Amino acid sequence: MDFFSDIGLFALKTLVIFLFIAGVVLVISLMALKSQLKTHLEVEKINDKFKDYAKILKLLTLDKTSAKELKKKLKEEKKKSEKETEIPKNKLYVVDFRGDIKASQVENLREEITAILTEAKAEDEVLVCVESPGGMVPHYGLGASELLRLRDKNIPLTVSVDKVAASGGYLMACTANKIICAPFGIVGSIGVVAQVPNLNRLLKKFDVDFKEYTAGEYKRTVTMLGEITAKGEEKFKEQLEQTHVLFKDFVKTHRPQIDTEKVATGEYWYGQQALSLNLIDQIKTSDDYIMEAAKSRLVIKVKFEKKQGISEKISGILGSALEHAFDKVVAKMEPPNFLK
Repeated sequence: MDFFSDIGLFALKTLVIFLFIAGVVLVISLMALKSQLKTHLEVEKINDKFKDYAKILKLLTLDKTSAKELKKKLKEEKKKSEKETEIPKNKLYVVDFRGDIKASQVENLREEITAILTEAKAEDEVLVCVESPGGMVPHYGLGASELLRLRDKNIPLTVSVDKVAASGGYLMACTANKIICAPFGIVGSIGVVAQVPNLNRLLKKFDVDFKEYTAGEYKRTVTMLGEITAKGEEKFKEQLEQTHVLFKDFVKTHRPQIDTEKVATGEYWYGQQALSLNLIDQIKTSDDYIMEAAKSRLVIKVKFEKKQGISEKISGILGSALEHAFDKVVAKMEPPNFLK
C-alpha cells in the first residue's frame, strides 16, 4: 500500500512541477509576443531643444540676481509666446539612418517615411542623415526605394553624410535632390564585391564527400563547399558585372551630372574631392544644416522603433558579440581600403 502511495505522491509532485514550468513558459511567451507587437514613433521638435541650450548657457554666465531676473523674464515670454507665437508653416523633417551590412534599419526607415508622407507637403523638406559603408544589394536597394517615395510625392529630399555613405550607402544618398557632406565624410565606392571562402580542397584532403543537387544550369555557380569550375566562376563574375552596371545606371539616373565612368571604379573620396567630382553638392555638416533651418522653419525629428522580443534581444546580443569578434579579425586581414 505504501508503494502505491509513494507512486501517487511522486506523480502528483511531477504534475505540479510540470504545470509550474508550463505556466512560466506561457508567461514568458506572452511577454515576448506583447513586446514584439509594440511599436513606437518618437517625434521631437528640434527648435525647442536649441532654445533650451541657449537658455541654459546664458543662465550659467550670469550672477544669481541677474539669473533670477532672466528666469522670470523667460517665464513671462514663454506664456506670451504660447498665446501669440505663430508656428512656421514650412517644416524640415529629420531622419537618421545607420546602416549595417544587412541595412537592418530599413524596416524602421520605411515606417518613418510613411509617417512623414501622411503630413509633409511640397513646400517642406526631408533631411536623411545616412551613415553606412554599404552592404547587401537587395537590402540597400530597398532603402533607396524608400527614399524615392519622397521624390515621387515631390517632397524635396536632402541627404547628409557626416562620416560615411559609400557603396550601398551612396546608392541611397544619390536619390536625393541635394547631398551635403562633411569635409572628411566618405562617399563613392561605386562598385560590387563578393568574397567566398572555398573549402572543397580541404574536404577532399580528409576524404569528405560533398554532394549538392540542383535543377538549372546556374542554380549554383561559386559556393563555399563545392568545387569551383571555370564555367561557374565565369558566370559568377558575369553576375557581379551585371550588378555593377545596374548600380552605375541607378547613380547616373539620379545624378546625371556625374561622370560614371570616372567615379564608378570602386574608389571612395572625401568631401572636398567628392564635391569636385559632383558626387555631392555642398560641404556642410548635418548639424549646421539643421541649425540654419531652425531659424525659419519648424524642425521635426522622426524616429520609429520596434521593441524586440526576448528571443530577438538574446540573439541580437549574441550576434553583436560574434560580429564584434569577427570585425577584429577582419580588421587585421583587410587592406586599408576597407570600403566594399
